[in-house]
Amino acid sequence: MKPENAIEVKGVTKKFKVYYDKGSSLKERVLFKSRSRHEVHWVLRGIDFEVKKGEAVGLIGKNGCGKSTMLKMLTRIMYPTQGSIEMDGRVSSLLELGAGFHPDMSGRENIYTNASIFGLNRAQIERRIDAVIRFSELGEFIDNPVRTYSSGMYMRLAFAVAIHVDADILLIDEILAVGDAGFQAKCFEKLKEIKAKGTTIVIVSHVMGQLESICDRVLWLEDGMVRAQGKPRKITQEYLMEMEKRREEKIEADFEEKQKVQAEARSELPHFCTESAVREGNQRIYFTDAAVRDADGKHAVFVHAGKPMEICMKYHARLVGVQMNFVINITRDDGVHCFGTSALSGRKENEGGIFSEKDGAVRVEVECVNLLKGRYLVDIGIQDLQEQKFDYIYNALEFRVKDTGNAQGMVRLPLHWELDWEKGR
Repeated sequence: MKPENAIEVKGVTKKFKVYYDKGSSLKERVLFKSRSRHEVHWVLRGIDFEVKKGEAVGLIGKNGCGKSTMLKMLTRIMYPTQGSIEMDGRVSSLLELGAGFHPDMSGRENIYTNASIFGLNRAQIERRIDAVIRFSELGEFIDNPVRTYSSGMYMRLAFAVAIHVDADILLIDEILAVGDAGFQAKCFEKLKEIKAKGTTIVIVSHVMGQLESICDRVLWLEDGMVRAQGKPRKITQEYLMEMEKRREEKIEADFEEKQKVQAEARSELPHFCTESAVREGNQRIYFTDAAVRDADGKHAVFVHAGKPMEICMKYHARLVGVQMNFVINITRDDGVHCFGTSALSGRKENEGGIFSEKDGAVRVEVECVNLLKGRYLVDIGIQDLQEQKFDYIYNALEFRVKDTGNAQGMVRLPLHWELDWEKGR
């Protein structure tokens, strides 16, 4: 092992047997041999990495990629199928909330028990116990049985013990997601403090901000291997972009199938409608088709902020030659109304309406999508000049906006930054 390293992981693989219906007794195993059928699931497929002394490393990846399994092997709760793990120094871990606590013992008694598991003797625990209790903020509850503690109180006590055992290596598995905001901030400050003293930290978290504020390096695990590693900001951004890309691909792949299912299940609504669509009107003139199209004129689930889009509608009229008007409303999926207009908006009263044909079509061209990233719903309607509804479908269509910028809020305002503008006066 290299003298500058605290952890060395070489060629580590890990497999599990997943049984379909394993017999729980010897009799069942003899009589029902078929119940021993299983499949082999490889969680890790050859992991190599090193962690230097005093370095903080984060592990990221989607659920099931092997992050927690890797941490459990570092703590020697389980062992690799192949490969080796070498560690230099005392290890303290926070893997599961309250692991090692006895529910009927008080918080104070559990401090003694838990700290002794980490390798401290009674005299060492006595010197630290006041600091542990003070950090946990449990106060008068410290002598109550831990089974009466909330999950937040469990976490406070577990974290307080783990950081006061003078460990050389601290392993943390998402436990910091529990607790109030104030205590989480306190934990982060303490982690930075013990890191500055030279403690090696390996942390698993789905909160990218946590990793960016603590870690020197991040490893991205995927399909049981290290997909990428490097500076936290770079790797977390690549990971988030990849996860967003996959989410969008899944939405698009599911869109057509969802529409088919909806068409079969709800014959009273047109095939293009969303699950939450509601229809009103006398149907004397009614929609037969509608779609959102992107800048290329293609049917789209996603449109890009700053680019054009279209809302296209087709209708059939039982009454030909009737004056009518088309309306659209766009609402964000949290209910915030973003925009509404009609085909006659801006016309003078004496100019009249649009005369219906037996079968017709209308297209609304949005020159620039000035909405920010999110999911939006479109109401479409046909009404007479007195605003009586022929056909009105709430939440008829949906689209999602992609925005590669860093703007925040609801709308994307066209603007220009000018530096040193006063010099131009």
